[in-house]
Amino acid sequence: MDLLVTTNGIAEWGVRRFRCALGRSGIVVEKREGDGATPAGTLSLSRVLCRLDRIVQPDTELVLAALQPDDGWCDAPEAANYNQQVRLPHGASCEALWRVDRVYDLIVVTDFNVAPVVPHAGSAIFLHVARPGYAPTEGCIAFALDDLRLIVSEWRQADRVRVAAD
Repeated sequence: MDLLVTTNGIAEWGVRRFRCALGRSGIVVEKREGDGATPAGTLSLSRVLCRLDRIVQPDTELVLAALQPDDGWCDAPEAANYNQQVRLPHGASCEALWRVDRVYDLIVVTDFNVAPVVPHAGSAIFLHVARPGYAPTEGCIAFALDDLRLIVSEWRQADRVRVAAD
């Protein structure tokens, strides 16, 4: 089953509808590093990362790992580890995954720009927890924590996220 995400900030999954936040630049067909856009297309979910010091481990069929204080995600297009999880400190630019603001308490990693990784094509496209008021993201798709927990708990390997550009 597809989780259909559209430009109006609504995700539909079967009969369910969830509010979500998208990238500050909307949905684009050609994603570029730093453009603040959510990439259009079909995405698979590969694994779940979570802050077990803050939330109860979600029940999921996806591979699950506990986040650690030194976890990061490389966003430096010329680095060998571009668009990959890394340990901090790291020699290239990275986003810290262990955050104070709670948006990464539950992260679902997508398969965007992974096989192969293309420099400058975008990194760290996740499903994660929305900020208050569903403020725009840097390109990810963000949901209320309870909605994201539900999605993770009912996700099956054949399911996909379909991000539709108008």
